[in-house]
Amino acid sequence: MTFYEELQWRGLIKDVAGDDIADKLNNEKITFYWGTDPTADSLHLGHYSSLVTAKRFAKAGHHPILLVGGSTGLIGDPRPTAEREIMAKDRLAKNMEGIRAQVDRIFEGKAEIVNNYDWTKDYTFLEFLRDIGKYINVSYMLNKDIIARRLESGITFAEFSYTLLQGYDFLHLYRTKNCILQAEGADQWGNITTGLELIRKIEGKEAYGFTMPLVLDKYGNKFGKSAGNALWLDINKTSSYELYQYLINVDDSMVIDYLKIFTFLTPEEIMEFDAKNKEHPELREAHKALAHEIIKDLHGEAEFEKAVAISQALFSGNIKGLSLKDIELGFKDVPTVEIKEGAALIEVLAENKIVSSKREAREFLSAGSITLNGEKVSDENLPLTKDLAIEGKIIVLRRGKKKNYLLKF
Repeated sequence: MTFYEELQWRGLIKDVAGDDIADKLNNEKITFYWGTDPTADSLHLGHYSSLVTAKRFAKAGHHPILLVGGSTGLIGDPRPTAEREIMAKDRLAKNMEGIRAQVDRIFEGKAEIVNNYDWTKDYTFLEFLRDIGKYINVSYMLNKDIIARRLESGITFAEFSYTLLQGYDFLHLYRTKNCILQAEGADQWGNITTGLELIRKIEGKEAYGFTMPLVLDKYGNKFGKSAGNALWLDINKTSSYELYQYLINVDDSMVIDYLKIFTFLTPEEIMEFDAKNKEHPELREAHKALAHEIIKDLHGEAEFEKAVAISQALFSGNIKGLSLKDIELGFKDVPTVEIKEGAALIEVLAENKIVSSKREAREFLSAGSITLNGEKVSDENLPLTKDLAIEGKIIVLRRGKKKNYLLKF
């Protein structure tokens, strides 16, 4: 299987420009670029799907340029519904630093990272119109899908001009770094073709374009902050445990596609997981492999092991080895009850509707169905004190097998 054939097998090719692109990717070592605007201080899992593909290109011997849009970020790529928020320059700079660090980690310091603000900040408006604007027809821009969809509701001149700015990025990198390919998500096809058009008209040369299908969740939504389902690559915004929980619970029908898109497991390994998933879906071996590969690449093996340990402890109820931070991560969505130091257990159970009555509380206690921090308790008059709490702050109360509450002083 050639490199291009493997990209096809993994479902990573949506649109291409250049008749001999397969030959270029299979038999030559070319320079390509992938770009993003710093609209947040972290990338998310939607970006990561494209970054993994870019990393595949790099592993195949191609030179990656990762562009962070310091200038295009000031304008904003047109969205299907409304204009993006205009971002302050200091916030943009902070976002850029966060993204740079993430890209550098994912590519292990081997990617060339550039900022398009460096070659646009001194380019005057008149020069840009003369040198770039004169080569792109307005009717050509109006036919761009993202622009056409906004005409009825309204599109500003700034958004309308965005495709020219991104097209110029491609032209600049073609001229200065012999970058002949732009690779992006499918929603950037219109901007890629603007760059190809500029290179053809100004340089008299042909370049290449490549897009990947957008990765969707089980509801058909793309991963992104505008869709409200962002899984951030910043561990402080989305913990390894939260990422693990999401990946271990992805729909069975999608897990093999995700293994193809997000991991560097071989086709043979993935097909083996496919067979296991069909034969014993309850074991979730494919899901565990997906979580392992992604978390290991983003945050390291230790973070994956920590996420597994938290998950197993919470599932079993044996939480003795967990820290307060681990507890807060694992029980983020669990009901929290404020209690007074020394309150009797039966009073806390009844007054906070953890049970329907004191009678029911006694039934649970006598059956061994109430645990505090994983330990069964039967004494209804047990005083709840900070000595019982994890790091003196939280007691995890479990009723039955699945109902959990956080008791906070």
